[in-house]
This record gives sequence, structure tokens and C-alpha cells, in this order.
Amino acid sequence: MAVATVNLRAVTSWVGIARLFAIVLSCIAFSLVASTRDFGGPYGTWCMFTWCFCFTVTLLVVVLELLELYPKLPLSWDDFTSAFCMLAMLMVFTTSVVFPSTFISSPCSGGKCARQAVATTVSCLCFLAYAIEVGLTRAKPGDISSFLSTVPGLLKVFEAYVACLIFSLLDTFSSEAGLQWCVAVYSICFIVTLLIIIFTIGRCLTYIPCPLEKMLVVYNALALMMYITATILWPLYSFRGKSRPENCGRNCWWNKHLGVTFLTIFNLIAYLVDLVYSTKMVFIRAPP
Repeated sequence: MAVATVNLRAVTSWVGIARLFAIVLSCIAFSLVASTRDFGGPYGTWCMFTWCFCFTVTLLVVVLELLELYPKLPLSWDDFTSAFCMLAMLMVFTTSVVFPSTFISSPCSGGKCARQAVATTVSCLCFLAYAIEVGLTRAKPGDISSFLSTVPGLLKVFEAYVACLIFSLLDTFSSEAGLQWCVAVYSICFIVTLLIIIFTIGRCLTYIPCPLEKMLVVYNALALMMYITATILWPLYSFRGKSRPENCGRNCWWNKHLGVTFLTIFNLIAYLVDLVYSTKMVFIRAPP
């Protein structure tokens, strides 16, 4: 008969405490917004999904570590938890910005507005909890046993998430060749980056016939060059000969294209830093 063991360090270590705070804070944020009954539309759905998703997965992680059941899962647990806390941090940060800018009106008064303001504050604290977890679980210099906990691994999650944000803003774009090339760049880099993350978590990297570290250097260099072209071509073809419409609201094409421009720059910087760190990991070895 199997005997269940309890690992109290899952809730008493600094990482465990940060996860418990994230669980409580995400639950409070979700409950406060749900009590207002004002979370309609795609932005409200996204915010509620973020808090529920982060609450559920973090609770599952704590339970699996508390009962020491995670070794039975067919995946790299350290890579999974590192990737998830990075993803949760980015999702909660986005939600903490989107929710107040969309649902809190000015002037703000009444009980409903107070609950929305408290939910925003709690969401920001939840972001800090996940950021602390990312800092605590990040691999030390020279340690590559868990790739997704290293700086290049965390950047892979960031790059994939930013690409998802870009896709969410690509509801309309013209058929010009320059813009089509940019969309191809976003799609190709997103797919390859996502496959790297999935293969790492699923322990499938051993099936790759070439060394992973050198392959990442080559891929990051190619992705960087592709994003350089997208950084130039997207604003050139999007805004050439076009001015901002007078009544340009939240769903205005001009604002969305401007958002894609900034997100492209963010990913360009991420791939540049990723290339630097990956090159350092491969070609510059620390002395024994």
C-alpha cells in the first residue's frame, strides 16, 4: 500500500509562501470583480480568465509539491514551474494594466468603484508575488539543469507571450507585402519558440539531433534579424501616408497598429538579450 508523504517545505519555503500569496490574491481579485457583475467584453473576460487560471494552476502546483506527487508526471517539473510563474507574472501584469484602464471610470465613486480599485491593487500585489517567485526560482549563473529557469529560458516565455499580444491586435491589416512579411515573422518565431518551451517541459530535447545550445544561438540570431526587418517594415507600411483618425477609440486600427509597433520593439530587445546570453552560455565558459 502506497503511503502518502507530506512535504511541508512546499508551503513553508520562500517559494511556497510566494505561491500561497499568489493563490490568495488572485482569488480575492477574481471574487471582487465577480461581485461587481461588470466584466463583460473581451477585456473583462481576459482579466477574469487570468485570475482564475493563475489561481487554479498555482493551487495545483502547491498540492502536487505538498503531497510529492509531481515526480510521477511525465514532464520536467522545474522547467514547468519556472515557465508557468513567468507566464503568470506577465499575464497578471497585463491584467493589472488592462482592467483599471477599461472598467474604472473617472470620477470614481460608490461601492462598485471601490471594489474595482481594491481588485486592481490586489492584482498588482499578485504580480509582485509571481515576480518574487521568478526571482527565487531563477537558475544561478552556470546552472543549466533547468533551462526554462535560466535567463534565456525565461526570455523564451516572454517572447512567446509578447507574440500572443501582437496576434490579439492583428484583427485588421492590409494585404501589402511588407505587412504580410511582418505577420510571417511573428508567426514563425512564435511557433519555434513555443516548440522549444514544449519540448523542454516534455523532456523531448534528447530527440533533437544537434546540440541544443548551439541550435538556440543560431535560432536567436535568425529571429533577431527577422524582427529587425519587422521593426522597420511594420510602422513604415502601417502609418505611411496615414494620420490618426479624429475619433480613434480603444478599438481604432491606428492604436492597435501602434501597439504592435511597440510590442515588436519589445520582442526585438528580448531576442537581442536572448542571443547575448545564449552565446555566453555556449562560447564563454566559467573557469572551474
